[in-house]
Amino acid sequence: MSDFHQNGIITTLHNFNNLSKKAIEKELKIYSAKRPIHLILPSLFSELKRPALKKIISELNKINYVNEVIIGLDQANETEFLYAKNYFKSLKIPHKILWNDGPKLLKLNDELNKLSLAPKEFGKGRNVWYCLGYSIATDKAEAIAIHDCDIVTYSSDILSKLIYPIVNPKLNFEFCKGYYPRVYGNKISGRACRLLVTPLIKSLKKILGDNEYLDFMDAFKYPLAGECSFRKRILRDLKIPSDWGLEIGILSEMYRNYRNSKICQIDIADQYEHKHQELSELDINKGLSKMSIDISKTFIRKLATQGEIFSKETFRTLKATYLRTALDYIEIYKKDSIINNIRYDEHTEEKAVEVFSENIMKAGEIYLGLPLDTPFIPTWNRIESAKPDFLQKLKKAVDYYN
Repeated sequence: MSDFHQNGIITTLHNFNNLSKKAIEKELKIYSAKRPIHLILPSLFSELKRPALKKIISELNKINYVNEVIIGLDQANETEFLYAKNYFKSLKIPHKILWNDGPKLLKLNDELNKLSLAPKEFGKGRNVWYCLGYSIATDKAEAIAIHDCDIVTYSSDILSKLIYPIVNPKLNFEFCKGYYPRVYGNKISGRACRLLVTPLIKSLKKILGDNEYLDFMDAFKYPLAGECSFRKRILRDLKIPSDWGLEIGILSEMYRNYRNSKICQIDIADQYEHKHQELSELDINKGLSKMSIDISKTFIRKLATQGEIFSKETFRTLKATYLRTALDYIEIYKKDSIINNIRYDEHTEEKAVEVFSENIMKAGEIYLGLPLDTPFIPTWNRIESAKPDFLQKLKKAVDYYN
């Protein structure tokens, strides 16, 4: 049950179901005339083979307030790209596909690489970054929303609630983050957030003391949610990682650049289910194992930019503090599950925590080994300064394939 409780230094917008879905969509149609909306969908080609994306397209076809959908397509050869073009014909909203593995976009990426400005690795962050660049190049949107393509429980009101605080002039937020309960059926999900991010933030606060950045991050109910929205003016100065640290990176940028009063989070779903990553405890380059390292690195590097000093001893202390804190949370989740009649696998949860604790140390070792590394993708302002015609070349390349 939602209430008016505010749990931190940013605004939390609740859902009391007093404003109907149709009423929200009617308002959005009016507001979108002055604040046109782009929706960005970062996708792997493999998502096109799963039922979740078909449902998302079906739900999006019910709305009339989005001006254009920008689809970032990763891991697709030419045959698969042509399949994707045909697949997305069922989407009635005007849309463009960024074929990130296509020769024209790869050529543009090589141009940036020669200037040491290209994203350093393929991943969701890189995908989203190029989609944001295309949105800037079109100069046709004032509000931009992003959500994933693997949401099994997708409903069009996820998007309407997500974009509403950005386009409604009475609210006038600059950035909005979605949140939702990670319970589906009789199972509790969201391991990376529950078992890594939350106890990691609490542990960092114990070790480092008062820290406004950590207070800010701690205010978000679901910091790893892939759903967010923002005003156009944010796009050009956004510096994000190209890996699994994307969501934490975006929140960190909001902390760096904007007042808390311009930032909110909103309840966008009663339940939420998506594709689950394997723990991959034997391979740190896959699944939740890689994700935990990337997320931990993002936190460490963001804190380092604020003057925090890290050493091997710091990371040993952090690992021990995290492990104890995470195990305490497991006890809390266990009791919460019992009272709600939800199945809870304590052994699997503790196994994940053990992997995450080791990966926090690995993330620390990577940072200490490359303390001067610049893992964040340059801002689009930087790209335009170095190559003034790049955005228009990007737009031309995308339009060529569409």
